[in-house]
Amino acid sequence: MGMIELGVNIDHVATLRQARRTWEPDPVWAAVEAHLGGADGITVHLREDRRHIQDEDVRRLRDLTHIKLNLEMAATPEMVGIACRIKPEMAMLVPEGRHEVTTEGGLDVAAQEGKLKEAVARLAGKGIVTSVFIDAEIRQVEASARIGARVCEVHTGPYAHAFHARGRDPESPAVVAELEKVRRAGAAIRELGMRFNAGHALNYFNVQPVAALPGVRELHIGHAIVSRSVFVGLREAVREMKRLMREAARGA
Repeated sequence: MGMIELGVNIDHVATLRQARRTWEPDPVWAAVEAHLGGADGITVHLREDRRHIQDEDVRRLRDLTHIKLNLEMAATPEMVGIACRIKPEMAMLVPEGRHEVTTEGGLDVAAQEGKLKEAVARLAGKGIVTSVFIDAEIRQVEASARIGARVCEVHTGPYAHAFHARGRDPESPAVVAELEKVRRAGAAIRELGMRFNAGHALNYFNVQPVAALPGVRELHIGHAIVSRSVFVGLREAVREMKRLMREAARGA
């Protein structure tokens, strides 16, 4: 069991660029800065509507990023084809709705095992590790194992929302209950021989209880880090997040 790792999602650097349809800020620069700040991986979500990250960004990141590249994607033939060509270290299958602002819930693996099993097999054939983004439910964990996923990323949104709504108190019963769901899902993931990652809506105030969970390998964090980077720079924003994670993991 290695040290806890941080995957930095740089989608919103591209969001800022697309606001003006220009060439800056460049997500590749963001990847370099995140790496220098201590990121262990870079995550981007190539959405079907290309609202932030573009195909060219993914291609350039693949060529220029020296740390792990995690490509978030819908399990569509187009996206699986792109991933098989680009060969990121990890492909993370997420649900995708046209009108959502960000991913709103976990992938319902149990409801579409056949289709997802095929996507995972195609990706694995190219040597790509497949992760699935799921809600903290045991039936989704079991379905993920059946389709051949190597990694499950547990959706921490419900925990984060409880944390925000309950006075930022990690000891409030609602927060403890959501964290316990994530912990139980993590234990089931590891029992089935998969890697336990977590992410979504994590920030500088709520990250430590998640980072302290037993066996969690990697957290994926984007919006909070990019938001803070406006004020302190990306390298410093990443460094501080990594410090909080390491401190919590050591304390556990």
